[in-house]
Amino acid sequence: MLVIVKDSYEQMSKEAARFIADHLRKKPNLVLGLATGSTPLGLYRELGRMHREEGLDFSKVTTFNLDEYVGLPPEHDQSYHYFMQENFFKHINLDHRYVHIPMGMTRDFDAFCAWYEQRIQEFGGIDVQVLGIGGNGHIAFNEPGSSLGSRTRIKTLTGTTRMDNARFFRNSEEVPKFAITMGVGTIMDAKELLLLATSSAKANAIKAAVEGPITAMCPASIIQLHRKAYAFLDKDAAAKLTGLYNDTWESRVF
Repeated sequence: MLVIVKDSYEQMSKEAARFIADHLRKKPNLVLGLATGSTPLGLYRELGRMHREEGLDFSKVTTFNLDEYVGLPPEHDQSYHYFMQENFFKHINLDHRYVHIPMGMTRDFDAFCAWYEQRIQEFGGIDVQVLGIGGNGHIAFNEPGSSLGSRTRIKTLTGTTRMDNARFFRNSEEVPKFAITMGVGTIMDAKELLLLATSSAKANAIKAAVEGPITAMCPASIIQLHRKAYAFLDKDAAAKLTGLYNDTWESRVF
């Protein structure tokens, strides 16, 4: 794993955007795995700017989102369909025929999840998977205790995760109890992983994921085994790391 620590969230977001932009310029039909939440917003804003001001072309890109709440229609303002449209998709020239987000309103979860896995394979797999990390070490909605070989499926959300997400809803009772999520094994199949984390609230989770033992109780720790994993952090998220990082990054050509 290569860990890149920047002084601020803005610098971290711009460096992560440069990483994706370099990959996209080399492969115009890039297959991107995308995450939601507040952490990747800076990344998406910067990619939108690159599209507007530098002509970064997304017209041949295919996207697969990590997860979606069960029971929220796409037009709900807290659905991840809505989030992606408002915060990223409408700001770039993406062909919406190649956008894939789990369908939380499906009537057959097993069939949909099997289709989602198959669809990823039909496009040759995910080239770069963007990840956030939860305070308890979860990636996507793979909560602590999730199988490290798991595939796309429906998951019950822990009380901690529902509490963390309650700020986006009018009250905690509105937070869905279930989600469809890519599995840990699905995520690990991506050719490259791009983990983002910001603020001291994520410092313990980053410490466990980057330098702790590989364990299902911190699902993000599995990325230590990935052959091309990158963690882009601001200095607050990296505050509890003991290793020395950045020494091979500044002149790196992707």
